[in-house]
Amino acid sequence: MARVRTAVVIATALVAGLGPVALGGVPAFAAPASVPAATSATAPGATAEAGTVVQEGGRLAVPAGEEGPVTLRLKASLPAGVTGPVKARVELPITNWPPGGWTDHRTAAQIDSTCAVGGGAPARCNWLGTSFTDEPGPYRVLLDLPATEAATTLTYAVTIDMPETLAWIGSLDAPVTLKDAAGTVVARGTAGLDVVQGRPATWNRGAVHGRDKAGILWRYEGTSEAGKPLAAPKKVGGGWNAYDTVVPVDTTRASGHGDLVARDKAGVLWYYKGTGNPDAPFAPRVRVGAGWNVYTALVGRSGDLVARDKAGVLWYYKATGKATAPFAPPVRVGAGWNAYDRFTSLSDQGALARDTAGVLWKYDPRTLTGPTDNQPYKPRVRVGAGWNAYTAVVGTADLGRDRTPDLVARDKEGKLWLYQGVTGASVVPGSSRTPVGGGWNVYDLLF
Repeated sequence: MARVRTAVVIATALVAGLGPVALGGVPAFAAPASVPAATSATAPGATAEAGTVVQEGGRLAVPAGEEGPVTLRLKASLPAGVTGPVKARVELPITNWPPGGWTDHRTAAQIDSTCAVGGGAPARCNWLGTSFTDEPGPYRVLLDLPATEAATTLTYAVTIDMPETLAWIGSLDAPVTLKDAAGTVVARGTAGLDVVQGRPATWNRGAVHGRDKAGILWRYEGTSEAGKPLAAPKKVGGGWNAYDTVVPVDTTRASGHGDLVARDKAGVLWYYKGTGNPDAPFAPRVRVGAGWNVYTALVGRSGDLVARDKAGVLWYYKATGKATAPFAPPVRVGAGWNAYDRFTSLSDQGALARDTAGVLWKYDPRTLTGPTDNQPYKPRVRVGAGWNAYTAVVGTADLGRDRTPDLVARDKEGKLWLYQGVTGASVVPGSSRTPVGGGWNVYDLLF
């Protein structure tokens, strides 16, 4: 019986997992050390719990335009035990790629940034597109910040400067990750970036000129600000009362670009080349030729010139690109243009003509197919009536922020009004107007 009891005890011990024991209760060898229920050890390349990255100041508005850089500030808190160099990365998870050849690399190349770590001096840092690289996942735009030694808290300052061409990016929640030298994620968070339409470059903003009764020419550059679309006037110079007509040949821009033609009272036409210097926007004049007093109206067409004679016949002068002979011989367009009492170009979007009943019409430009093609405009589109309330109507490049040509009109009291262009079947002045200011009757010529 004793043997039976001993066998039962041994069997019970084995089932209970106690291992072999010697008779008498003394262990034959020590049991394995128990393993804790949880351990801090993790697989390489990961951490049990990453730290956090916080964006200071909340979401950041990033103007895409001339405003200049804004600063993204980040504060990272690392878990205990992180050592060695740490590198931070900001990703732009863009998905709304527009047409026109936009890629991650093209986008990255247009973003200018500097990076500073821990309050140090900022240094230039470059964004990178991930296509054609070994980066996993969908194509993205990345910014790797300079590596720095690990600390409980790390701070980063990243300046971001975007041109107006990137306004399409819109709002993003940009992931931010910090990794150590082994590629382990040691902190993560999100930066909120709202890319908004900023002030267009001076090349994309219009300018308006006025000649006062003393013959002095003044220049008003577009600001793109809705409440004040024109900047304070700049004096161009005197002597402009020698001319009875002055018209832009192509788009007059706040950058100082844009050419003019001016006809003197003897009928001689003169050409003023734009310099690209807003403070001195026109080069010395070049004589085109005499006999231009046969025309009752002139209007530019993207460098070309269109002229109406006293019989109402329209003539087309194609640009040659030669400074001393800027126009080819005229080509007859057609008759019936005496129905209009005012003409103005609308930047590169054609011409506007007001008829004697006060109705405004739009003529879109037409691509000429050869040397015998004499039709510079498509059939006209009606804009609307009531435009005989104005003593001057002047088309301009964009004075807002949508890159659509605009129009200013002066009423009989001398108040100037802005009509922002709208795009539909044709680019035309919108139906609503915004006051610019009064006192514009001091000018006897606006263009």
